Amino acid sequence: MRDPIEARILEAAMRDARLALTDHDGTSEWLLRPDASSGGPLAAEVWVFDTASTHVLLVRHRWRGWVPPGGKVDPGETPREAARRELFEETGVRAELHAVPAAATVRSYHPDWAATAGISYVAVVDRRTPLVAEVGQPAAWHRLDEPWQGWFSGDRPRMRQCALQLGDGP
Repeated sequence: MRDPIEARILEAAMRDARLALTDHDGTSEWLLRPDASSGGPLAAEVWVFDTASTHVLLVRHRWRGWVPPGGKVDPGETPREAARRELFEETGVRAELHAVPAAATVRSYHPDWAATAGISYVAVVDRRTPLVAEVGQPAAWHRLDEPWQGWFSGDRPRMRQCALQLGDGP
C-alpha cells in the first residue's frame, strides 16, 4: 500500500496541472478523483532547453532510453520541488523553473506499474553549462529536430511545440 499524498502536495499538483500549457490526458480531472490521494505516486520532470530553443537536455535511463530528467515526487515535497531536485541529481544542473509548467500527463512509466500523474516543468540553460550525470545514467543535449530513442514517443513533438512557444516571446 502506498503512503497517501498530503493534501498540500495534491493541491500543488492540481494547481500546476491547471496552469500547464497542455494537459494531454485529463490530468486535472484525474487528480480530482476521490481516490487520487491514495493512488499516487506523483511524478515530475524538467524539459531543459538551450537558450536557442533548438536542443533539450535528456538523461539515458537504463530501459526507457533518452528521457527528461525527473522522477517520483518524494513525501513532503511538491512536484516543482521534486523537479528541481531530480534535475540536479541527474544532471548536476541548478536552474530556475518557469512559472508555467509545459505539460501535465497521466501515464505509466513501466508496463507493470499503475498510471501516474506527472507535471513537466520548463527551464532554459546555456548548453555550455557543465553536466554532472548520475553514475550509469549519462546526460546529453539532443537536437529537437532529430529523433532519439525514448519511452514516450509523443514527448519530442510536445517538446518541440513548447520550444517554439518559448521562442515567441518572454
